[in-house]
Amino acid sequence: MSKAELWKRLTTFMENHSSRSYNYKEIATRIQARSMDMKRQISEVLKEMSEGGVLETVSMGRYKYKHAGSYITGIVELTAKGSAYILSDEMEGDVFVSFANLKHALNGDKVKVLVYARSRDRRPEGEVIEILERKRGTLVGTVLGMGSYAFLETSGKQLPYEIFLPSDHLHGAKDGDKVVVRIVNWPERQKNPVGEVIEVLGRPGDNDTEMNAIMAEYELPVKFPSAVLKAAERIPLEIPEEEIRKRRDCRDTVTFTIDPADAKDFDDALSVRVLKDGTYEVGVHIADVSHYVKENTTLDKEAYARATSVYLVDRTIPMLPERLSNGVCSLRPDEDKLCFSAIFRLNKNAQVLSQWFGRTVIRSNRRFTYEEAQAMIEGGEGDYKQEVLLLNDLAQQLRVERFKSGAIDFDREEVKFYLDEKGHPTGVYFKRSKEANKLIEEFMLLANRRVAEFIGHPASGKKAPTFVYRIHEQPLPEKLEDFNRFISRFGYGVKTGSRKALTTSMNRLMAEVREKPEQNLIQTLAVRTMAKAEYSTDNCGHYGLAFDYYTHFTSPIRRYPDVMVHRLLQRYLDAGRSVNKEKFEEFCKHSSDMEQVAANAERASIKYKQVEFMADRMGQEFEGTISGVTHWGFYVELEESKCEGMVSMRELDDDAYEYDEKNYCIYGRYHHKVYQLGNKVRIRVAKANLVARQLDFELVASPDSPNGAPEKKNDKRRRGRRK
Repeated sequence: MSKAELWKRLTTFMENHSSRSYNYKEIATRIQARSMDMKRQISEVLKEMSEGGVLETVSMGRYKYKHAGSYITGIVELTAKGSAYILSDEMEGDVFVSFANLKHALNGDKVKVLVYARSRDRRPEGEVIEILERKRGTLVGTVLGMGSYAFLETSGKQLPYEIFLPSDHLHGAKDGDKVVVRIVNWPERQKNPVGEVIEVLGRPGDNDTEMNAIMAEYELPVKFPSAVLKAAERIPLEIPEEEIRKRRDCRDTVTFTIDPADAKDFDDALSVRVLKDGTYEVGVHIADVSHYVKENTTLDKEAYARATSVYLVDRTIPMLPERLSNGVCSLRPDEDKLCFSAIFRLNKNAQVLSQWFGRTVIRSNRRFTYEEAQAMIEGGEGDYKQEVLLLNDLAQQLRVERFKSGAIDFDREEVKFYLDEKGHPTGVYFKRSKEANKLIEEFMLLANRRVAEFIGHPASGKKAPTFVYRIHEQPLPEKLEDFNRFISRFGYGVKTGSRKALTTSMNRLMAEVREKPEQNLIQTLAVRTMAKAEYSTDNCGHYGLAFDYYTHFTSPIRRYPDVMVHRLLQRYLDAGRSVNKEKFEEFCKHSSDMEQVAANAERASIKYKQVEFMADRMGQEFEGTISGVTHWGFYVELEESKCEGMVSMRELDDDAYEYDEKNYCIYGRYHHKVYQLGNKVRIRVAKANLVARQLDFELVASPDSPNGAPEKKNDKRRRGRRK
């Protein structure tokens, strides 16, 4: 048996018996190695495996499998040069994999990696052993060249090298066209795969082409299949009287919607009335999508596959066909609509005295924009002003109580673009949440929390049935430590001793940085420090909101989990049996995954508009803040527009720079200049690559130091001076 084969066999054995330690004789017996030569070879290989970090020596001659070494599973993050870093939860830091050792793994693929190089001077290196899960089946880009062959230059960070397109694989695509391509062949040792055009999207620079290209890049559908549209058309707008008789009739109660000015899918409404005893009845009415979209129908399968609506800069790609999202289900004023409602009786202190969940019929009296409702809150006049002010007063009390309980206030401003008639960005503005937004937010949170509690915390002695929760785990201590270390540069800090101490100090921090230049940077890092919220049948509460039980009940037009919650809630109201946990956990995972894909597409559309906006400002200089640091350079967010671009490590030619992941910086090996997250810099716009959606900046100077960046202290020299 060769040494390589023995190495592999021993690795498999030790991995399968990772809880125990063995000496070479015990292993030889277990793998039935009887000859002395074989036993000697086992002893030698075990020593090499220990030196290489695959095994650890627990005592003289005894070895144990070392989990942080050998094989790991992770996600591929390709670099511009074709090599990659593997991000894994199974070890600290990332693993470098050269192009030759990638086995044609692509960006986002889930892979199994053999980690084989470890030293103090070099990061872990490895080799892809197996591609476990392909992230995507198609790629999007621009056709370059014609004649007997052409190439595809991919958009974004899909692939750092071109795809060869034979002339008979172009299928009508012309030089410069944006297209969707499928890889059909990839010779083992060749860098460039062979592709085939499966869809021509249009000409680059056209707004529709670019937005459709982003959707295609993330394999999100732009259009509904004809069968789905036909199924939607068959749903009547009229509500049968027999259906109304089955429901609680809320049409006589003052009800209204408050939404963005450009919204068309109104999936939530509020009603309010004062009861005889002086308490208030507040209804949170949600479009009853589950009444129209039945399980396992054509409409349901399409909604599940999409899982969420996608919000690009200039358009919405809905989860449901327009007939449903903007018509049948939308809670438009002066129309009878079917809802699933949460109705609460509250006292003047906004404490819930009683609650009711069930199906209703409503009739909205008024459609408000956020601006209209805000004007009344600030003293203006308008329809149903007293009702709006009453709800606002109750919402503010709910909000105060929520923060007292430990909720974190991540009230970040949104960057929006002014677009001309062709979709070209002409300016930037910032959108902030005001009282009218928070009014709606608090009652949606109340309904979501109370529905989750109702199912997840039943009467004593009863077991909670399977349900869909929106969970948010507590942040990892090491992430909090890194965050604290970074914000200390600005003179800030958070307390991490307990949950209440953390949330109180985090909220204080968010208030302190408001209107400061570092606000966006610190808020972004604070959000990254937190775990990601996701869907699960296993409830662990929602850390950020400080709720022990939480779900998504209030947006079924645009989120599939809410549709599931409506179905499950009605099932359990009808005393139905618990559903299959494994099946619904799979549904939850799919919904969480699609939510992330949609968020990535939305960010890509924003990034494209940023590059398009800055392309008109080539050569101009701007002030900015270092917002990200990587192996290949650092990102700078501009103060004026919040657009982000990169200063490449290649452009920093005054020293040999190295990346310090732990301290969020890159530093010069010889002159000790440091570029650290949060540093103020002045840049010049050097390049705007619309195809790659990438802005390249040139460093002009940093206000932090006369030389353009702060100095990194040289400990040896400092100690020498002390002597």
